[in-house]
Amino acid sequence: MAQIGEYNLPDDLYYHKEHFWVKKDGNVAIVGIDEFGTKLAGEISFIELPMEDDEVGAGDQVGSLETGKWLGKVYSPVSGKIIAINEEATDDPTIINKDPYNSGWLFKIEMANESDLGNLTTGTAIAPWLQKEIETRGKK
Repeated sequence: MAQIGEYNLPDDLYYHKEHFWVKKDGNVAIVGIDEFGTKLAGEISFIELPMEDDEVGAGDQVGSLETGKWLGKVYSPVSGKIIAINEEATDDPTIINKDPYNSGWLFKIEMANESDLGNLTTGTAIAPWLQKEIETRGKK
């Protein structure tokens, strides 16, 4: 796990520029919000996610999340078909803030094109990418 400042970024994940992560499980992508993204947003009070069986493209806006004073967009980091939604997270969005990399996942996609993962940040590029984000977006 990479530790950049106060933020953890698991090494086995791929990261989207809008702070969504992907965990590859065969041809399935499990998608969530990274720790920096949850802290930037604040306590999440409502989340709207895509429907199962929706076809989505990489980079498409597929939902939204709300805090007491902020409305954000949820993006799909990869293209494919939505096969599962985290109902626990829609019922209690605070689990996204409490455990963003495990029980706070958002949705699962059967990937149409695994090469979409090549457009995401991973490996040694993670630390400089997040450090730049911290500097430009500021800490909360």
